[in-house]
Amino acid sequence: MAQIYDSIAEQFKKFYSLPFALHVETYTHLNLIGDVTGKSILDLACGEGIYTRLLKQNGAARLVGVDISSEMIKLARQEEEKEPLEIEYIIADVTEIGFIDSFDLVVASFLLNYASTKDELLKMCHTISANLKPGGQFISLNNNLDLPPEFYHKGEKYGLAKSCPGSLQEGTPLTLTLTIADDGEKVSFDNYYLSKATYEWALRSVGFKDIRWHNPIVSPEGVQKFSQEFWQDAIDYPYILGITCQK
Repeated sequence: MAQIYDSIAEQFKKFYSLPFALHVETYTHLNLIGDVTGKSILDLACGEGIYTRLLKQNGAARLVGVDISSEMIKLARQEEEKEPLEIEYIIADVTEIGFIDSFDLVVASFLLNYASTKDELLKMCHTISANLKPGGQFISLNNNLDLPPEFYHKGEKYGLAKSCPGSLQEGTPLTLTLTIADDGEKVSFDNYYLSKATYEWALRSVGFKDIRWHNPIVSPEGVQKFSQEFWQDAIDYPYILGITCQK
């Protein structure tokens, strides 16, 4: 996985200036996270640090970003050099990094959906729990596990294509292709299907409770700019879901 993201890091960064990323993904993620004033936050699968920086700018006291891709972290550190926010970035595999510190919040955008087996998912959840204070929250965005393959095409109008070889079974690879620029430039990578029941088993196994799934929401600015009708498929056939739970 590190090699894949090392090769597309520069291109992938462009995705976060596109309408779906701005008005659905980012808006949903920040709304789920809420007020971060004075909090310490660990951002897993931080990529080039888009959310890491936003959370620090929104008042978090401490931010540590972790990603498996050295090229993604290189981009994040370049942004830190241009505009210092005192964010620490670490190159590491979440399944192997272990304990960093005790944080008020652990957040992740599209981490758990890279687990191809129950054991790999459990290792990720162990890392999340190990780095949370008692009573702390884990908040994440994730591939929508419940969306049937016959509706995958509904995301294409937003630059989000998804395909799978046959029916969904535990560990089925899902190929995601993002159109990341107006000129049609694309990047592709794989996620894996594991059921919601498997996710909840893994989270509960490491001590999480009050596990909740959240549908995405569209920003008022996005509705005003593109219309409610434009976004209706994103609401009716959600490409992503939010996850929140408490230690």
